[in-house]
Amino acid sequence: MPETKLAHLGVNGVDYAIVDLPAEAGEALKCLPYVHRILLENVLRTGGQDVARAKEAVLAWLHTGTSEQEIPFLPNRVLMHDTTCGPALVDIAGMRSAMAEAGGDPALLNPVVPVDVSTDHSVGVDFFGQAGSLERNMAREFERNAERYRFMKWATNTLSGFTVHPPGTGIMHTLNLERLATVATSKLVDGVLWAMPDTLIGTDSHTPMINGIGVLAWGVGGLEAESVFFGMPVTLRVPDVVGVKLTGALQSGVLATDLALTVTEMLRKIDLQDRYVEFFGPGVSTLTAGDRAVVANMTPEFGGNSGYFPIDQQTLKYLEMTGRSRDQVAFVKAYAKRTGLWFDPHTDPRYTATVELDLSTVEVSVAGPTRPQDRIAAGATLRAIAPMLAERDAGEKTDRPQDGAVAIAAITSCTNTSDPRLVVAAGLLARKARSFGLKPPHWVKTSLAPGSPTAERYLRRAGLLKDLEAVGFGIVGYGCTTCIGNSGPLTAPIAAAIEERGIVPVAVLSGNRNFPGRVHPQLEAGFLASPPLVVAFALAGTVKLDVLTDPIGTTADGRKVTLSMLWPTGAEIDEVLAQASSARDFKPAYDEAEASLVWGKLDCPITTLFPWDEASTYIRRPPFAGFGDGTVLGRYEAHPLLVLGDDITTDHISPAGAIPASGTAGRYLVERGENPADLNVFASRRGNWEVMVRGLFTNKTVRNMLGDVPPGSTIHAGSGEVLPLLDAARRYRADGQSVVVVAGERYGMGSSRDWAAKGVSLLGVRAVLALSFERIHRSNLIGMGILPLRLPAKFGPDRLKLQPGDIVLVSADPAAISPRCPVPVTILRKDGSSFSFEAGAAVETNVEIRTLKAGGLLPFILDEVLRSGGKPRSAETSLP
Repeated sequence: MPETKLAHLGVNGVDYAIVDLPAEAGEALKCLPYVHRILLENVLRTGGQDVARAKEAVLAWLHTGTSEQEIPFLPNRVLMHDTTCGPALVDIAGMRSAMAEAGGDPALLNPVVPVDVSTDHSVGVDFFGQAGSLERNMAREFERNAERYRFMKWATNTLSGFTVHPPGTGIMHTLNLERLATVATSKLVDGVLWAMPDTLIGTDSHTPMINGIGVLAWGVGGLEAESVFFGMPVTLRVPDVVGVKLTGALQSGVLATDLALTVTEMLRKIDLQDRYVEFFGPGVSTLTAGDRAVVANMTPEFGGNSGYFPIDQQTLKYLEMTGRSRDQVAFVKAYAKRTGLWFDPHTDPRYTATVELDLSTVEVSVAGPTRPQDRIAAGATLRAIAPMLAERDAGEKTDRPQDGAVAIAAITSCTNTSDPRLVVAAGLLARKARSFGLKPPHWVKTSLAPGSPTAERYLRRAGLLKDLEAVGFGIVGYGCTTCIGNSGPLTAPIAAAIEERGIVPVAVLSGNRNFPGRVHPQLEAGFLASPPLVVAFALAGTVKLDVLTDPIGTTADGRKVTLSMLWPTGAEIDEVLAQASSARDFKPAYDEAEASLVWGKLDCPITTLFPWDEASTYIRRPPFAGFGDGTVLGRYEAHPLLVLGDDITTDHISPAGAIPASGTAGRYLVERGENPADLNVFASRRGNWEVMVRGLFTNKTVRNMLGDVPPGSTIHAGSGEVLPLLDAARRYRADGQSVVVVAGERYGMGSSRDWAAKGVSLLGVRAVLALSFERIHRSNLIGMGILPLRLPAKFGPDRLKLQPGDIVLVSADPAAISPRCPVPVTILRKDGSSFSFEAGAAVETNVEIRTLKAGGLLPFILDEVLRSGGKPRSAETSLP
């Protein structure tokens, strides 16, 4: 086996060892996508005995632009947020208990790479539009989540390299951009100081936001992250990479949000399943790092694994702007240029496929009313929402909300609030609106939740915070808030109008998802928009207008005010941002947030094993975090538990929003003494499997095609009874019968929540048969030992027309299963007829096959650790 070619790099008086990519790849290096250059460096440095084969696989990709060869990938670090770290920690705590019961050492279950956790998904918008809203919302956050936060603090005490960033430190992706990411990094291994790219995986689908500054990262489910915790590499096929060639430049007045929505619309038309996206061409150089991060953040919405922008001068400018040291900036530049990772806008690398976008064609846009890929011109909201409205032609001016009323207007989400330029644009629009005396109607719930605490500093320095507060957009928290569904209660006028007149209100938010019920359980319509457009729609109070031309407000003396009178120019935005920004803001803002006194006072256990409390309604030992019962592969007959249509998201499967007291999960909690008026949100209860399994598929828009049944229920084939899913699943299990789920296109799109797979596993589901799967959810299903099967196009749920009593015969022999292999399926009708077809195993790697045969990832890890007496794989064994 040829040895990896090494070189040395001297920067800032320090000598580093590096993998010599130009020497390893030769002339081929300039033809490789930048994504592949980073993957090649990784396998050459960490590939162990497979390094020669992995190198050959990456370079051979150039011949065809696609590959079936597998390579290992070992990221430098893992990033999580509180509602994904919670289930992962519960898994680890359960695995430690199982290991101790099996006579093993539970302390061996410990991360071998650094893990950072943000606490951003729990703060809700209970208070808004008044002084002190931020402080009151944070106080409620601690009241609701103290037990869960103590559990997270237990992890910091017992797990090495595990860091929790407390509430108030911002959204994980902004934290990553502004504080954690290094772009290039160094590590001492066996006495040798190595320089290498900064790489990571994150347990949130929007992890690729960091691609905007040249860091290769992607989102995974919590289960896959747990394997990396314990030193197991992510195994992937040498990926297909779709190149997006950018030309031209954005027009004045067009913002990064408009570009992100345009890219999302364009790329959703391409099959990007398990593919990576990379941006190239001269137009890339016209975009700031903030612009790029906004686009990269929408990666899960356009269906890819990445939205990668290579390292260039804009990267260095961003690092300087956010307070990174001169030495770090010099190190990044020297490393990227020496290793061939520095972006050249005039080269066209080899891609699997390419598409082109002229940036000058991008227009001011929104997306909606139910999917993020449904981009429209900003003035077309009335036409887009018309089919959902009953009173679409009413049009009268009234002091009460009508159809199309803006119920929630939220500047929220990492997508847009991580880019100061967009927040400043909103502030400037608010300033002009304030000068005209405009305010939103009384029914609009307004909020501003920036991605980090630095926002307050630059907004205050620019004098824009008071302007935003004057039109209702005071800071309510530093977290995901409305974007993740923690929007709090609607205003009384909107709630009454829904209850009494059945109006269809709308959310307008600067977020990344607008699936029905995600923002708020009572809102089925929502538009994604840039922060200044959010303010504009809030002022109008309705989406039943052309926001670009129609008046959005009236002055006290009767003058009509249009958006053109309020919209800031690019020069105005840049001038204010230059005056307001300070690289000296970032470290103090984060240090102050990290020093939270409330967080510091939380008491927690200091033990190797977590002390489970059977009375807890937040933290319960999960039944699947053990050695398991073996594989659920095999030949079996199964009842369809659910038959679902297209676009079933992880929000539909496992909700994140408020827990209704009237639901199965709510009744379970109330029976255990919880306050029915404040049951918290599902996202905060993910450490209690009993709650989560009762919330499955309860989104009001979920339709089980087995019959006319309420969401979260099914028809039990044997009795014909309509039962909650958990009750039906338990009855099937008691009778020794298997169950499957059948679905349409894009099953599992949306958030990377592993509970959408864990919950289905607890229902006893052995396979999910769908026309197509979103990548992260497909991986999560395999992580729980469930076989994902791709249905042939002509055998979707609409064509299968399954009924209670029909049987699905699956022939998935463990000895015969392999990546992407055909799997025979027979439908046995209750009338005695039958027909057969072949489904495709949605399994991409041999490691996934091993996981399925082990019965899931957690049993696989436990078996490996118990057998080896240590971690399953060493993250550093292959460093030369």
